[in-house]
Amino acid sequence: MESWLGDFMRFRQTADGKNMFLSIDSRVTHHNPLYKAWKAKSFTDGDITLHFIIFDILCSPEISLSLSEITEKIDEYLSCFENPRMFDESTVRKKLKEYANEGLVSCQKIGRTVFYSRSKMYAPINFEVLDFFSEVSPCGVVGSYLLDKTDEHKDVFAFKHHYITSALDSEIMYSLFNAMRERNYIIIETCGKRKTKASKVRVVPLKLMISVQNGRQYIMVYIPESKRINAFRTDNILSVKNDGECENFDELRGKFKSMQRHLWGVSAQSSSGHHMEHIEFTVRYNDDESYIHQRLVREKRCGTVEKIDRNTSRFSADVFDARELMPWIRTFICRIENLSVSNKALEAHFKSDFDEMCRMYGVDGGDGK
Repeated sequence: MESWLGDFMRFRQTADGKNMFLSIDSRVTHHNPLYKAWKAKSFTDGDITLHFIIFDILCSPEISLSLSEITEKIDEYLSCFENPRMFDESTVRKKLKEYANEGLVSCQKIGRTVFYSRSKMYAPINFEVLDFFSEVSPCGVVGSYLLDKTDEHKDVFAFKHHYITSALDSEIMYSLFNAMRERNYIIIETCGKRKTKASKVRVVPLKLMISVQNGRQYIMVYIPESKRINAFRTDNILSVKNDGECENFDELRGKFKSMQRHLWGVSAQSSSGHHMEHIEFTVRYNDDESYIHQRLVREKRCGTVEKIDRNTSRFSADVFDARELMPWIRTFICRIENLSVSNKALEAHFKSDFDEMCRMYGVDGGDGK
């Protein structure tokens, strides 16, 4: 860890001993340092030896050689050592095939012989695009790899909310994107809430959802066994395995798209047992607080906002799970005139929490008003 993130590691001595932690300041750190975990590849002596020799032999796209010619040249490179290591054609062929799959080497078959050459390296796209993509997109580590091929440049983006830990889910995200592109069933292995017990479930991956509040990534899936659409946090997924093509993938994707009109977050199931829950609240603000109405309009998501008069606005929405709105609604406390939820247990819980808060701070406004 220290070799990857040494510049960000901090140490503090406590009564319980030495406390080690990461301290990353987004004001000065414009690129996700956790991408280094993906770039720290392990390799054998043979891997690294072949890597440099092969690319020295195929130093330009104009050079095209057969497997036997490349193997012969490798022997020439190593012949100057006292006890040279020898590589057979089978080992070299496997390494060339690996590089061909990665797009680093091109293959051309002439007759029965395959000739290998260095692939043409294309200039990456605008570095500003890469700067942005690498820090905000799922699998942004791809952009980070491309940035490594560019010349040094001035960073133009800084992020107030920089959700860097999603980098650790890149391999899972890559597998999920592949499964969605190929319209496949998958078997996902997930860990429990306490990260101890793992379970497997067969699902159809439909869409990735990312929270703008905390950066958490969720995969929305259809579960054939329960015939429900559910969400799984990607950081709780341990592995993804393809399990054949889903013939009605487009139908399920269309079903989820129609459901999105009533999704506040990722919950598609009501706690009250009803198919849909209605929620609305009215806020009142001063003459110099017109920004409150603008904030409602900006943050309403699937809801609607109505301006009743100069100082009063009403928000309303029909959602699958009204619980998801409660943290957001609480940010308007002291301006809320009334709140109504079709899930009366949830409404009562919200008002009792407010009464308890008023009692704790010794202020008026309790008794559910």
